[in-house]
Amino acid sequence: MGRPLRFLPDGALVEITCRTVQGRLLLRPSPQLNELVLGVLGRAQARYGMVLHAFVVLSNHLHLLLSPESPRQLARFMAFVGANIAKEVGRMHDWKGPFWARRYQAIVVSDEELAQVGRLFYIFRHGVKEHLVARPQDWPGAHAVTALLEGIPLTGLWIDRTLEHRLRRKGGEPDPRSWRSVESVVLSPLPCWRDLPREACRLRVAELVAEVEAEGQRLAEEKGEPLGRDRVRRQHPHERPMRSNHSPAPFVHAACRAVRLALLEAYRLFVVAYRGAAERLRAGDRFAVFPDGAFPPPLPTPG
Repeated sequence: MGRPLRFLPDGALVEITCRTVQGRLLLRPSPQLNELVLGVLGRAQARYGMVLHAFVVLSNHLHLLLSPESPRQLARFMAFVGANIAKEVGRMHDWKGPFWARRYQAIVVSDEELAQVGRLFYIFRHGVKEHLVARPQDWPGAHAVTALLEGIPLTGLWIDRTLEHRLRRKGGEPDPRSWRSVESVVLSPLPCWRDLPREACRLRVAELVAEVEAEGQRLAEEKGEPLGRDRVRRQHPHERPMRSNHSPAPFVHAACRAVRLALLEAYRLFVVAYRGAAERLRAGDRFAVFPDGAFPPPLPTPG
């Protein structure tokens, strides 16, 4: 079965998921890893102008909530993020070979407030719902929750390996500050909260976090204390979890059936238009028109 075509309606909110190969704990939190991941995200934002709403980096996967302006911008941003996290973290943990299990998963979120807030709530639950920490703020990895709650700036370290290599080839021992820079990660309100005052957004975030904290208390009463920050940090990054409990992802995130069906129909029409254009291209029509946002297949190889 082939992979589904990338589909991004104009102005859509998108939830991104990236999972490590074999579910290994290669993203296990540490101050150094957090700094590097934030540096990559900040550099990618500055380079591609991506609007980022929230994120969380777990030990074996990460989630981003983005508002791309085009499929091409999303592809370039994610290629940069995925490649540079893999290189830096692989170097840190002496991991050779593939880092990610597969290409990133992008799921469109409808413009309904209930759907968008639901995805933000889902991101906040990570670490708590797995009974690893009691509160979202306790997760020791890179997480947007504290910045969204308190307005604290997020910064990380970007290491320009290309520049480092060039300087080292010139001989001597160059100053590491030449290829290292501090990058900022900028968070924007959800599209459905775009017109709200900043303080109103923080209050709504606080309400969601309070719900997650209540869930953490219920889990503690049922199962005892969570694993905790220190034990999470002590896990070996090459290990795999005892069990992986993620269900198949939906094609879209929508709050009501009518909106979900409308998005599915829009995707069906997109696929029909794409396949028709692809057939014309294979037949030799180099001027075949593809639907907006599509990535045309490679041109046929001359025989």
